[in-house]
Amino acid sequence: MQKSKVGLDFQKVEHARSVAKRIADQVQDFVGNYTTVAVERTICRLLGIDGVDANEVPLPNIVVDELKSKGLLGHGVMFSMGNAIVETQKSPQEIAEAISCGKLDITQLPVHKDDDIKNALQPYINTTIEKIRARRQRREHYLETIGEGSKPYLYIIVATGNIYEDVVQAQAGARQGADIIAVIRTTGQSLLDYVPYGATTEGFGGTFATQENFRIMRKALDEVGEEVGRYIRLCNYCSGLCMPEIAAMGALEGLDVMLNDALYGILFRDINMQRTLIDQYFSRIINGFAGVIINTGEDNYLTTADAYEEAHTVLASDFINEQLALLAGLPEEQQGLGHAFEMDPMLQNGFLYELAQAQMIREIFPKAPLKYMPPTKFMTGNIFRGHLQDALFNIIGQWTHQGLQLLGMPTEAIHTPFMSDRYLSIENAKYIFNNMKDIGEEVEFKENGIVRNRAKKVLDDATKLLETMESEGLFTALEKGIFANVKRPKNGGKGLDGVTLKADNYFNPFIDLMKGKK
Repeated sequence: MQKSKVGLDFQKVEHARSVAKRIADQVQDFVGNYTTVAVERTICRLLGIDGVDANEVPLPNIVVDELKSKGLLGHGVMFSMGNAIVETQKSPQEIAEAISCGKLDITQLPVHKDDDIKNALQPYINTTIEKIRARRQRREHYLETIGEGSKPYLYIIVATGNIYEDVVQAQAGARQGADIIAVIRTTGQSLLDYVPYGATTEGFGGTFATQENFRIMRKALDEVGEEVGRYIRLCNYCSGLCMPEIAAMGALEGLDVMLNDALYGILFRDINMQRTLIDQYFSRIINGFAGVIINTGEDNYLTTADAYEEAHTVLASDFINEQLALLAGLPEEQQGLGHAFEMDPMLQNGFLYELAQAQMIREIFPKAPLKYMPPTKFMTGNIFRGHLQDALFNIIGQWTHQGLQLLGMPTEAIHTPFMSDRYLSIENAKYIFNNMKDIGEEVEFKENGIVRNRAKKVLDDATKLLETMESEGLFTALEKGIFANVKRPKNGGKGLDGVTLKADNYFNPFIDLMKGKK
């Protein structure tokens, strides 16, 4: 049994984890019976369907909307597409194009034998599985040959709106020392129930997540990685109404990190909770198979709720996200569970409370590449104080061995960072990480002191919250505003009309081929 630096009782930790598992199992009992338009569009993409029609409607949407309009979505894309392949001898791409032109109605075709349908699909399934596997092997080859930066990974963002300008900034960041480049997604894309197509040069607050943009940035980071002798990881977002679709696109194009939270879209984008919890399951299966590290969004809770008072909700959510990820076959080593340095800087001993929580989460999730988020809520435009706040955050990141350290910027809350601002942030982190490299192994916390007492309290409060949630169920807890002080109705929000009960003949072989496998 590991020894806790902050005096955690690991029997209590395992009790909390077991409660979270029962909550996740309740959710999975529901999830297993349903599919969504996003899951079925993902299957289209995994069968090789891509492109848009004359009106720029993505072909996966064309196919799925056709099935939905005829009341056949519950039978699934696999059944209808496989049947159409047997009947027409065309590829999924050709069938999708024929549907979009009005030349084929796949809902009116004679129904063939199940074995024939499944056999017809197999070559397309195999092709995609091998493509994703090859992408993963390419990453692993880079890591074995040129290596990567040490943890905590220096994680920076680019957000120009123009993918080609993002490339310039991303390569500059890599040369300055960044290990992960996150291309921030344009404002509101999570609410689109389709994925835009092609390279994009306009976006507000970020750049559209498209497969072509993924391809462009992956190529650029591979080039600069070879130049600097260090593999550079690419991060994007597969949250929102297209969660599993974007996970599939990222798997095909070699992304390394994906924002993929089970609760974020419910709380902060008002996406229906049933839709999100169904979508997250398939998206995490895909990310697990592709070797992608997921990032969860617990840090966001502390932007709407008090970071000192509500710290236990972050830990409770981390426990639930961990268990939902494990049910999808996503290993602990790919779970970038989120938390943040977000307490009011005027709070006395706030640094000690933050340190206690970061060390506590590190010990509770020892294998996870934790995602630690910088102070943003109390940035004022005073760049000098802001730079100091970021320095304190970096100290804790190194001290407690965080996995992914998203660097704060001195100009946070003023404007989109200049490349020079980013350089200052990277310099700040590199100086602290080197100068305080082994502080976590040198310093002990006294019995009954501030740090140990804080860690114990947060764990106890999180456990009580989980026990309450187990008796009520996650759906009811979300309706009551347990997380982030945000209440969401079970049958409200966006995307509920895209949820469908599975029919008896529904099948999705990608789950068995990908879940828990490499």
